[in-house]
Amino acid sequence: MARDNLAIVVKGYPRLSETFIAQEILGIQQAGIPYRIVSLRHPTDKKRHPINDRIKGTVDYLPEYVYQEPKRVLRGWLKARKMPGYRRAVNIWWQDYRRDRTANRARRFAQAMVMAAELPDDVTRIYAHFLHTPASVARYCAIMRGLPWCCSAHAKDIYTSQDWDMREKLRDMDWLVTCTKANVDYLRNLAEDPDKVNLLYHGLDFSRFPEELPERPMREGSDPETPVTILSVGRLVGKKGYDDLLRALAKLPESLHWRFVHIGGGSGEKYQQLATELGIADHCDWQGARDQKEVIAACQNADLFVLASRIEKDGDRDGLPNVLMEAQLCGLAAVSTAISAIPELIEDGVNGKLVPERDPVALATALEDMIVDPKLRDAMGRKGSEIVRRDFSFYRGMTDLAERFGIEKKLDAEGPSQTKQPAAE
Repeated sequence: MARDNLAIVVKGYPRLSETFIAQEILGIQQAGIPYRIVSLRHPTDKKRHPINDRIKGTVDYLPEYVYQEPKRVLRGWLKARKMPGYRRAVNIWWQDYRRDRTANRARRFAQAMVMAAELPDDVTRIYAHFLHTPASVARYCAIMRGLPWCCSAHAKDIYTSQDWDMREKLRDMDWLVTCTKANVDYLRNLAEDPDKVNLLYHGLDFSRFPEELPERPMREGSDPETPVTILSVGRLVGKKGYDDLLRALAKLPESLHWRFVHIGGGSGEKYQQLATELGIADHCDWQGARDQKEVIAACQNADLFVLASRIEKDGDRDGLPNVLMEAQLCGLAAVSTAISAIPELIEDGVNGKLVPERDPVALATALEDMIVDPKLRDAMGRKGSEIVRRDFSFYRGMTDLAERFGIEKKLDAEGPSQTKQPAAE
Protein backbone atom coordinates (compact mmCIF):
# COMPACT_ATOMS: atom_id res chain seq x y z
CA MET A 1 0.00 0.00 0.00
CA ALA A 2 1.49 3.32 -1.09
CA ARG A 3 1.91 6.03 1.50
CA ASP A 4 -0.43 9.01 1.03
CA ASN A 5 0.68 12.59 0.64
CA LEU A 6 -2.03 14.49 2.50
CA ALA A 7 -3.76 17.82 2.25
CA ILE A 8 -5.39 18.25 5.68
CA VAL A 9 -8.35 20.64 5.52
CA VAL A 10 -9.29 22.43 8.74
CA LYS A 11 -11.62 25.31 9.53
CA GLY A 12 -8.94 27.40 11.22
CA TYR A 13 -5.34 26.86 12.24
CA PRO A 14 -4.03 27.02 14.88
CA ARG A 15 -6.85 27.06 17.43
CA LEU A 16 -6.59 26.80 21.20
CA SER A 17 -9.85 24.85 21.36
CA GLU A 18 -8.63 22.20 18.90
CA THR A 19 -5.64 20.64 20.63
CA PHE A 20 -6.87 17.24 19.43
CA ILE A 21 -6.34 18.28 15.80
CA ALA A 22 -2.85 19.63 16.48
CA GLN A 23 -2.02 16.42 18.35
CA GLU A 24 -3.15 14.34 15.38
CA ILE A 25 -1.22 16.43 12.85
CA LEU A 26 1.91 16.04 14.97
CA GLY A 27 1.29 12.28 15.01
CA ILE A 28 1.00 12.27 11.21
CA GLN A 29 4.28 14.16 11.07
CA GLN A 30 5.96 11.75 13.49
CA ALA A 31 4.76 8.83 11.36
CA GLY A 32 6.64 10.24 8.37
CA ILE A 33 3.50 10.87 6.33
CA PRO A 34 3.95 13.86 3.98
CA TYR A 35 1.29 16.50 4.59
CA ARG A 36 0.33 20.13 4.29
CA ILE A 37 -2.42 22.01 6.13
CA VAL A 38 -5.14 23.87 4.24
CA SER A 39 -7.05 26.28 6.48
CA LEU A 40 -10.33 27.99 5.64
CA ARG A 41 -9.61 30.77 8.13
CA HIS A 42 -6.69 32.62 9.65
CA PRO A 43 -6.03 32.22 13.39
CA THR A 44 -7.78 34.55 15.84
CA ASP A 45 -6.45 33.30 19.19
CA LYS A 46 -3.84 35.49 20.85
CA LYS A 47 -2.08 32.46 22.33
CA ARG A 48 -1.08 29.10 20.86
CA HIS A 49 -0.27 25.72 22.31
CA PRO A 50 3.40 24.62 22.45
CA ILE A 51 2.47 21.60 20.33
CA ASN A 52 1.80 23.91 17.37
CA ASP A 53 5.44 24.99 17.43
CA ARG A 54 6.43 21.37 16.77
CA ILE A 55 4.27 21.11 13.66
CA LYS A 56 6.47 21.91 10.66
CA GLY A 57 4.15 21.35 7.69
CA THR A 58 3.26 24.09 5.23
CA VAL A 59 0.03 25.94 6.01
CA ASP A 60 -2.03 27.28 3.08
CA TYR A 61 -4.72 29.83 3.97
CA LEU A 62 -7.61 29.97 1.54
CA PRO A 63 -9.50 33.25 0.95
CA GLU A 64 -11.93 33.61 3.86
CA TYR A 65 -14.20 35.81 1.72
CA VAL A 66 -14.23 36.23 -2.05
CA TYR A 67 -14.19 40.03 -1.85
CA GLN A 68 -10.92 39.95 0.10
CA GLU A 69 -8.96 38.20 -2.67
CA PRO A 70 -11.01 38.40 -5.88
CA LYS A 71 -8.00 38.05 -8.20
CA ARG A 72 -6.88 34.89 -6.42
CA VAL A 73 -10.37 33.42 -6.71
CA LEU A 74 -10.47 34.36 -10.41
CA ARG A 75 -7.09 32.68 -11.00
CA GLY A 76 -8.40 29.62 -9.18
CA TRP A 77 -11.50 29.48 -11.38
CA LEU A 78 -9.50 29.91 -14.60
CA LYS A 79 -7.35 26.91 -13.70
CA ALA A 80 -10.00 24.75 -12.01
CA ARG A 81 -12.49 24.99 -14.89
CA LYS A 82 -10.02 23.12 -17.11
CA MET A 83 -9.86 20.14 -14.74
CA PRO A 84 -11.66 16.93 -15.77
CA GLY A 85 -13.79 16.89 -12.63
CA TYR A 86 -14.81 20.55 -12.69
CA ARG A 87 -18.16 20.10 -14.42
CA ARG A 88 -19.19 17.33 -12.03
CA ALA A 89 -18.14 19.47 -9.07
CA VAL A 90 -20.23 22.38 -10.36
CA ASN A 91 -23.26 20.11 -10.81
CA ILE A 92 -22.93 18.72 -7.28
CA TRP A 93 -22.40 22.17 -5.81
CA TRP A 94 -25.49 23.47 -7.63
CA GLN A 95 -27.58 20.62 -6.21
CA ASP A 96 -26.28 21.52 -2.76
CA TYR A 97 -26.90 25.23 -3.25
CA ARG A 98 -30.51 24.68 -4.32
CA ARG A 99 -31.11 23.12 -0.88
CA ASP A 100 -28.84 25.51 1.03
CA ARG A 101 -29.03 28.95 -0.56
CA THR A 102 -26.46 30.65 1.65
CA ALA A 103 -23.38 32.77 1.10
CA ASN A 104 -21.50 30.13 3.08
CA ARG A 105 -22.24 27.48 0.46
CA ALA A 106 -21.11 29.78 -2.37
CA ARG A 107 -17.95 30.72 -0.48
CA ARG A 108 -17.01 27.08 0.02
CA PHE A 109 -17.04 26.46 -3.72
CA ALA A 110 -14.82 29.49 -4.30
CA GLN A 111 -12.40 28.17 -1.68
CA ALA A 112 -12.48 24.73 -3.30
CA MET A 113 -11.54 26.21 -6.70
CA VAL A 114 -8.57 28.03 -5.18
CA MET A 115 -7.50 24.90 -3.34
CA ALA A 116 -7.81 22.76 -6.47
CA ALA A 117 -5.78 25.27 -8.48
CA GLU A 118 -3.01 25.75 -5.91
CA LEU A 119 -2.63 22.25 -4.45
CA PRO A 120 0.73 20.71 -5.42
CA ASP A 121 0.62 17.86 -7.91
CA ASP A 122 2.17 15.39 -5.46
CA VAL A 123 -0.83 15.45 -3.09
CA THR A 124 -2.58 12.08 -3.29
CA ARG A 125 -5.38 12.38 -0.72
CA ILE A 126 -7.50 15.08 0.93
CA TYR A 127 -8.37 14.61 4.59
CA ALA A 128 -10.92 16.95 6.20
CA HIS A 129 -11.43 17.66 9.88
CA PHE A 130 -15.13 18.34 10.52
CA LEU A 131 -18.01 17.10 8.41
CA HIS A 132 -19.57 20.51 7.70
CA THR A 133 -17.71 23.32 5.89
CA PRO A 134 -14.19 21.78 5.73
CA ALA A 135 -15.69 18.59 4.29
CA SER A 136 -17.62 20.63 1.70
CA VAL A 137 -14.42 22.30 0.49
CA ALA A 138 -12.58 18.97 0.54
CA ARG A 139 -15.34 17.24 -1.41
CA TYR A 140 -15.61 19.85 -4.18
CA CYS A 141 -11.82 20.08 -4.52
CA ALA A 142 -11.38 16.30 -4.55
CA ILE A 143 -13.93 15.97 -7.35
CA MET A 144 -12.20 18.66 -9.42
CA ARG A 145 -8.77 17.11 -8.92
CA GLY A 146 -9.90 13.50 -9.17
CA LEU A 147 -8.48 12.68 -5.72
CA PRO A 148 -9.77 10.36 -2.98
CA TRP A 149 -10.88 12.04 0.22
CA CYS A 150 -11.82 11.12 3.76
CA CYS A 151 -12.95 12.85 6.91
CA SER A 152 -12.77 13.01 10.69
CA ALA A 153 -16.10 14.06 12.27
CA HIS A 154 -16.53 15.39 15.79
CA ALA A 155 -19.71 16.85 17.32
CA LYS A 156 -21.14 20.20 16.23
CA ASP A 157 -20.35 19.39 12.61
CA ILE A 158 -22.55 16.29 12.85
CA TYR A 159 -25.49 17.50 14.88
CA THR A 160 -25.95 20.89 13.22
CA SER A 161 -25.66 19.59 9.65
CA GLN A 162 -28.50 18.48 7.39
CA ASP A 163 -28.91 14.74 6.96
CA TRP A 164 -28.91 14.99 3.16
CA ASP A 165 -25.60 16.82 3.23
CA MET A 166 -23.89 14.26 5.45
CA ARG A 167 -25.42 11.32 3.58
CA GLU A 168 -24.10 12.53 0.21
CA LYS A 169 -20.66 13.32 1.60
CA LEU A 170 -20.49 9.84 3.13
CA ARG A 171 -21.39 8.40 -0.26
CA ASP A 172 -18.55 10.25 -1.99
CA MET A 173 -15.72 9.80 0.53
CA ASP A 174 -13.60 6.68 1.04
CA TRP A 175 -14.03 6.48 4.80
CA LEU A 176 -14.80 8.50 7.91
CA VAL A 177 -13.54 8.27 11.47
CA THR A 178 -15.29 9.85 14.42
CA CYS A 179 -14.42 10.19 18.08
CA THR A 180 -17.37 8.64 19.93
CA LYS A 181 -19.56 5.56 19.78
CA ALA A 182 -22.62 7.81 19.81
CA ASN A 183 -21.39 9.51 16.63
CA VAL A 184 -20.64 6.18 14.99
CA ASP A 185 -24.21 4.95 15.57
CA TYR A 186 -25.71 8.21 14.31
CA LEU A 187 -23.64 8.35 11.12
CA ARG A 188 -23.96 4.66 10.30
CA ASN A 189 -27.72 5.14 10.26
CA LEU A 190 -27.23 7.81 7.59
CA ALA A 191 -24.62 6.07 5.45
CA GLU A 192 -25.48 3.96 2.43
CA ASP A 193 -22.41 1.91 3.38
CA PRO A 194 -22.24 1.83 7.21
CA ASP A 195 -18.81 0.19 7.09
CA LYS A 196 -17.34 3.50 5.94
CA VAL A 197 -17.91 4.91 9.46
CA ASN A 198 -15.35 3.94 12.09
CA LEU A 199 -14.62 4.75 15.75
CA LEU A 200 -11.36 6.53 16.48
CA TYR A 201 -10.96 8.15 19.90
CA HIS A 202 -8.66 11.16 19.87
CA GLY A 203 -7.05 10.01 23.08
CA LEU A 204 -4.14 11.73 24.79
CA ASP A 205 -0.39 11.75 24.28
CA PHE A 206 0.65 10.72 27.78
CA SER A 207 4.21 11.95 27.25
CA ARG A 208 2.97 15.54 27.73
CA PHE A 209 1.61 14.79 31.20
CA PRO A 210 3.38 14.07 34.49
CA GLU A 211 3.82 10.34 35.08
CA GLU A 212 2.99 10.57 38.78
CA LEU A 213 -0.31 11.84 40.17
CA PRO A 214 -0.03 14.78 42.55
CA GLU A 215 -0.61 14.30 46.25
CA ARG A 216 -3.61 16.53 46.80
CA PRO A 217 -4.48 17.97 50.23
CA MET A 218 -7.56 16.38 51.78
CA ARG A 219 -9.65 19.55 51.66
CA GLU A 220 -13.32 19.15 52.55
CA GLY A 221 -14.54 22.74 52.35
CA SER A 222 -14.65 23.48 56.08
CA ASP A 223 -11.70 25.88 56.25
CA PRO A 224 -12.04 29.30 54.59
CA GLU A 225 -8.23 29.49 54.39
CA THR A 226 -8.05 26.34 52.25
CA PRO A 227 -11.14 26.26 50.00
CA VAL A 228 -11.76 23.38 47.64
CA THR A 229 -10.66 24.37 44.12
CA ILE A 230 -13.23 23.50 41.44
CA LEU A 231 -11.81 23.73 37.92
CA SER A 232 -13.60 23.94 34.59
CA VAL A 233 -11.98 24.31 31.17
CA GLY A 234 -14.02 25.23 28.11
CA ARG A 235 -15.03 28.03 25.80
CA LEU A 236 -17.67 30.39 27.14
CA VAL A 237 -20.37 29.23 24.73
CA GLY A 238 -23.87 27.93 25.31
CA LYS A 239 -23.21 24.21 24.93
CA LYS A 240 -20.74 24.27 27.84
CA GLY A 241 -23.56 25.16 30.26
CA TYR A 242 -21.69 27.71 32.36
CA ASP A 243 -24.89 29.50 33.36
CA ASP A 244 -26.19 26.18 34.71
CA LEU A 245 -22.92 25.66 36.56
CA LEU A 246 -22.95 29.12 38.15
CA ARG A 247 -26.52 28.59 39.34
CA ALA A 248 -25.46 25.25 40.82
CA LEU A 249 -22.51 26.81 42.61
CA ALA A 250 -24.84 29.46 44.06
CA LYS A 251 -26.93 26.68 45.62
CA LEU A 252 -24.05 25.23 47.62
CA PRO A 253 -24.39 25.62 51.40
CA GLU A 254 -22.88 28.83 52.80
CA SER A 255 -20.88 26.71 55.23
CA LEU A 256 -18.84 25.22 52.36
CA HIS A 257 -15.72 27.03 51.27
CA TRP A 258 -14.81 26.68 47.61
CA ARG A 259 -13.11 28.53 44.77
CA PHE A 260 -14.15 28.23 41.13
CA VAL A 261 -11.45 28.56 38.45
CA HIS A 262 -12.43 28.87 34.80
CA ILE A 263 -10.02 28.55 31.87
CA GLY A 264 -11.17 29.16 28.32
CA GLY A 265 -11.78 31.72 25.63
CA GLY A 266 -14.95 33.52 24.70
CA SER A 267 -16.87 36.51 25.95
CA GLY A 268 -17.10 36.24 29.71
CA GLU A 269 -19.00 39.43 30.56
CA LYS A 270 -22.45 37.86 30.83
CA TYR A 271 -21.15 35.00 32.98
CA GLN A 272 -19.26 37.34 35.27
CA GLN A 273 -22.40 39.47 35.54
CA LEU A 274 -24.44 36.37 36.37
CA ALA A 275 -21.92 35.41 39.07
CA THR A 276 -22.32 38.89 40.55
CA GLU A 277 -26.12 38.65 40.49
CA LEU A 278 -25.92 35.24 42.19
CA GLY A 279 -23.63 36.60 44.90
CA ILE A 280 -20.69 34.30 44.11
CA ALA A 281 -18.39 36.63 42.15
CA ASP A 282 -15.83 36.63 44.97
CA HIS A 283 -15.52 32.86 44.63
CA CYS A 284 -14.84 32.95 40.86
CA ASP A 285 -11.51 33.30 39.07
CA TRP A 286 -11.87 33.86 35.31
CA GLN A 287 -8.44 33.18 33.82
CA GLY A 288 -9.24 33.34 30.10
CA ALA A 289 -7.51 31.32 27.38
CA ARG A 290 -4.46 29.30 28.39
CA ASP A 291 -2.15 26.91 26.55
CA GLN A 292 -2.06 23.20 27.28
CA LYS A 293 0.86 23.38 29.71
CA GLU A 294 -1.07 25.88 31.80
CA VAL A 295 -4.21 23.74 31.63
CA ILE A 296 -2.28 20.68 32.83
CA ALA A 297 -0.77 22.71 35.69
CA ALA A 298 -4.26 23.87 36.68
CA CYS A 299 -5.48 20.26 36.69
CA GLN A 300 -2.56 19.28 38.91
CA ASN A 301 -3.45 22.00 41.41
CA ALA A 302 -7.24 21.60 41.47
CA ASP A 303 -9.35 19.36 43.71
CA LEU A 304 -12.31 18.68 41.43
CA PHE A 305 -13.23 19.12 37.75
CA VAL A 306 -16.67 20.07 36.47
CA LEU A 307 -18.19 20.44 33.00
CA ALA A 308 -21.92 21.13 32.66
CA SER A 309 -22.24 20.31 28.95
CA ARG A 310 -25.68 20.44 27.34
CA ILE A 311 -27.38 20.09 23.96
CA GLU A 312 -28.37 23.39 22.35
CA LYS A 313 -31.59 24.00 20.41
CA ASP A 314 -29.74 23.85 17.08
CA GLY A 315 -28.27 20.46 18.01
CA ASP A 316 -24.81 21.77 18.90
CA ARG A 317 -23.16 19.75 21.65
CA ASP A 318 -19.91 18.36 22.92
CA GLY A 319 -18.73 14.94 21.82
CA LEU A 320 -16.18 13.59 24.30
CA PRO A 321 -14.37 16.71 25.51
CA ASN A 322 -10.61 16.31 25.62
CA VAL A 323 -10.48 18.41 28.77
CA LEU A 324 -12.37 15.69 30.64
CA MET A 325 -9.73 13.15 29.62
CA GLU A 326 -6.95 15.56 30.56
CA ALA A 327 -8.45 16.20 33.99
CA GLN A 328 -8.93 12.51 34.62
CA LEU A 329 -5.40 11.67 33.50
CA CYS A 330 -4.21 14.18 36.12
CA GLY A 331 -6.18 12.28 38.76
CA LEU A 332 -9.09 14.70 39.05
CA ALA A 333 -12.53 13.33 39.81
CA ALA A 334 -15.11 14.87 37.49
CA VAL A 335 -18.71 15.99 37.72
CA SER A 336 -20.41 16.28 34.35
CA THR A 337 -23.63 15.64 32.45
CA ALA A 338 -24.94 12.42 30.95
CA ILE A 339 -25.08 13.60 27.34
CA SER A 340 -23.36 12.64 24.08
CA ALA A 341 -20.26 10.53 24.66
CA ILE A 342 -19.39 11.76 28.15
CA PRO A 343 -20.67 8.45 29.65
CA GLU A 344 -18.14 6.66 27.41
CA LEU A 345 -15.49 8.07 29.75
CA ILE A 346 -17.25 8.94 33.03
CA GLU A 347 -19.07 6.12 34.77
CA ASP A 348 -21.33 7.50 37.46
CA GLY A 349 -20.01 6.60 40.89
CA VAL A 350 -16.78 5.09 39.54
CA ASN A 351 -14.55 7.91 38.27
CA GLY A 352 -16.96 10.79 38.71
CA LYS A 353 -20.60 11.78 38.94
CA LEU A 354 -23.05 12.32 36.09
CA VAL A 355 -26.19 14.43 36.32
CA PRO A 356 -28.90 15.40 33.84
CA GLU A 357 -28.17 18.37 31.61
CA ARG A 358 -29.69 21.77 32.46
CA ASP A 359 -30.31 20.72 36.09
CA PRO A 360 -28.53 23.08 38.51
CA VAL A 361 -30.14 21.41 41.54
CA ALA A 362 -28.78 17.97 40.67
CA LEU A 363 -25.44 19.51 39.74
CA ALA A 364 -25.24 21.32 43.08
CA THR A 365 -25.98 18.08 44.95
CA ALA A 366 -23.24 16.22 43.09
CA LEU A 367 -20.74 19.03 43.68
CA GLU A 368 -21.55 19.16 47.39
CA ASP A 369 -21.11 15.39 47.72
CA MET A 370 -17.67 15.64 46.12
CA ILE A 371 -16.53 18.77 47.97
CA VAL A 372 -17.12 17.28 51.42
CA ASP A 373 -15.52 13.90 50.68
CA PRO A 374 -11.83 14.22 49.68
CA LYS A 375 -11.26 10.46 49.98
CA LEU A 376 -14.02 9.83 47.44
CA ARG A 377 -12.53 12.46 45.10
CA ASP A 378 -9.11 10.85 45.42
CA ALA A 379 -10.40 7.33 44.71
CA MET A 380 -12.46 8.47 41.72
CA GLY A 381 -9.60 10.56 40.35
CA ARG A 382 -7.15 7.68 40.54
CA LYS A 383 -9.67 5.38 38.87
CA GLY A 384 -10.21 7.96 36.13
CA SER A 385 -6.48 8.18 35.45
CA GLU A 386 -6.34 4.39 35.20
CA ILE A 387 -9.26 4.33 32.74
CA VAL A 388 -7.73 7.02 30.50
CA ARG A 389 -4.37 5.26 30.39
CA ARG A 390 -6.09 1.98 29.58
CA ASP A 391 -8.63 3.10 26.98
CA PHE A 392 -7.67 6.51 25.61
CA SER A 393 -4.10 6.41 24.36
CA PHE A 394 -3.59 8.73 21.40
CA TYR A 395 -1.08 6.37 19.79
CA ARG A 396 -3.53 3.48 19.70
CA GLY A 397 -5.84 5.54 17.49
CA MET A 398 -2.94 7.10 15.61
CA THR A 399 -1.67 3.66 14.61
CA ASP A 400 -5.07 2.91 13.06
CA LEU A 401 -5.12 6.26 11.26
CA ALA A 402 -1.56 5.87 9.99
CA GLU A 403 -2.47 2.47 8.52
CA ARG A 404 -5.25 4.14 6.57
CA PHE A 405 -2.64 6.53 5.16
CA GLY A 406 -0.21 3.76 4.19
CA ILE A 407 1.97 3.30 7.30
CA GLU A 408 1.69 -0.26 8.57
CA LYS A 409 3.86 -0.08 11.68
CA LYS A 410 2.76 0.43 15.27
CA LEU A 411 3.31 4.01 16.44
CA ASP A 412 4.53 5.35 19.74
CA ALA A 413 5.67 8.75 20.94
CA GLU A 414 8.78 8.52 18.73
CA GLY A 415 6.92 7.63 15.51
CA PRO A 416 6.73 4.29 13.65
CA SER A 417 8.38 1.45 15.55
CA GLN A 418 10.58 -1.13 13.81
CA THR A 419 10.93 1.00 10.72
CA LYS A 420 13.70 2.94 9.04
CA GLN A 421 11.51 5.96 8.43
CA PRO A 422 12.64 8.81 10.70
CA ALA A 423 10.17 10.85 12.66
CA ALA A 424 9.68 14.15 10.86
CA GLU A 425 10.16 16.38 13.88
